[in-house]
Amino acid sequence: MKRKMLILGVILITVLGSYAQKSEIFTSEGKAIKGYDPVAFFTQNMPVKGDEGFQYNWKNSAWFFSSKENLEKFKADPEKYAPQYGGYCAYGTSEGHKAPTQTDTWTILDNKLYFNYNKKVKELWVPNQMALIHKADSLWPAIRDKN
Repeated sequence: MKRKMLILGVILITVLGSYAQKSEIFTSEGKAIKGYDPVAFFTQNMPVKGDEGFQYNWKNSAWFFSSKENLEKFKADPEKYAPQYGGYCAYGTSEGHKAPTQTDTWTILDNKLYFNYNKKVKELWVPNQMALIHKADSLWPAIRDKN
């Protein structure tokens, strides 16, 4: 059993490492948070796809919004709506590395938006969110601009 877990761990590290990005913001196909509207997670309590007609460039990444109102809210205070750790996996950040994320893993805690690699990783993250956030917050400055 220990050997299987070790092999699984090595595979996971290899896969996550292959997805690592140098950018501070996780992008997919040139879009921050895969083109979803970051404001909608707060105002509509769900993922809402952004519209290319409501686009804003922030931190060298294209952000998309579902309405002009949401675009204006983001422009006025991007740090309020942008996901923590540049949209990279909160659990992965707490482990000291960047990992891509899925938008269906979102969580808002203390008015901050977080994402995880996938639903299985979110299950690992949820029981210890506050401790893992504290750890990720301390590690993020050192890994923000690294691969």
